[in-house]
Amino acid sequence: MTEKTLLTVILNYKTPDMTLRAAEASVREMDGLNGKILIVDNDSQDGSFEAMSAGVADRGWSDDQVEVLQSGHNGGFGAGNNFGILQGLRKGIKRRAPDYIYIQNSDAFPHDGAIKTLYNHLEIHPNTGMAGSYIHGSDGEPHLTAFRFPSIAGELEGAAKFGPISRLFKNAVVPLPIPEHTQQVDWAAGASMMIRREVLEDIGLFDETFFLYFEETDLCLRAHRAGWSLDYVRESEVEHIGSVSTGMKTWDRIPQFWLDSRLHYFVSNHGVGYAALATLAHLVGGGFANLRALLQGKSTGQPKYFLIDMANHALKAALRRSLRRPRKVNFPNGLRPLKE
Repeated sequence: MTEKTLLTVILNYKTPDMTLRAAEASVREMDGLNGKILIVDNDSQDGSFEAMSAGVADRGWSDDQVEVLQSGHNGGFGAGNNFGILQGLRKGIKRRAPDYIYIQNSDAFPHDGAIKTLYNHLEIHPNTGMAGSYIHGSDGEPHLTAFRFPSIAGELEGAAKFGPISRLFKNAVVPLPIPEHTQQVDWAAGASMMIRREVLEDIGLFDETFFLYFEETDLCLRAHRAGWSLDYVRESEVEHIGSVSTGMKTWDRIPQFWLDSRLHYFVSNHGVGYAALATLAHLVGGGFANLRALLQGKSTGQPKYFLIDMANHALKAALRRSLRRPRKVNFPNGLRPLKE
């Protein structure tokens, strides 16, 4: 049997040095696998493409190992990864389309055996379509990266952050306790995720309507509805810094693209009525949390005017009556593996 092929896509936006560090980790971890790494510069326009191209050459990596590409347009996380996946399908790996696609953040650094563990897990479990890693910070603290799909009840619980409400809706709480063992979950963070090519053949690539956030949640939900499961593979460990390109940790106000992505996720997957109820549930839960914080003299930890911005965003969308249609990218049927 011919060895399976693996395409790793690392998306860069204005972090060339860190992206090269991430690529170094992947080159090391892909040793012995039949694979290739594509670094996609998402139109940084800051010299990233030239710096990474020079860095690849300086490290002596061949084009068969690592290649740097320029997307030419910053369409966000999903669009940038779609560009890399499509280029990988067109270019092939030793004249074959990749069997597995590994999505790796530019600030994610796989530990010993992390990529091979995901690869082997998908090899052993043919009905598993996607596999995500256990992710921790540079300080060793584990990150919450295993989740249930968002729901109306989950929005209320997540915004309220109140024990009795959380117990009432315990089966809707979106963040799962960090798994101690490999297990099936609804969705996992896209910082380190391996996808079987057949999944993308079934459901298409990332929905490019999302600029940032919710795109991997949407992809996992579409895969789930098509009958593919996702496993959180505890033995695959990856260090992740987090929010380097997006600046999420320092947001003063919630950006428009986050609100757009959240609303689009609910509308495209559940309909307008469900999206309206989910937003209402979040506003009610958030209002309750704000009242408790005020009475206790504590901070909610939310960006300034978060609930007001969410309410205004939902109201404007309702008045426009022109919610965006999904820009889902279908798998290119003409680019299936070449016959051996």
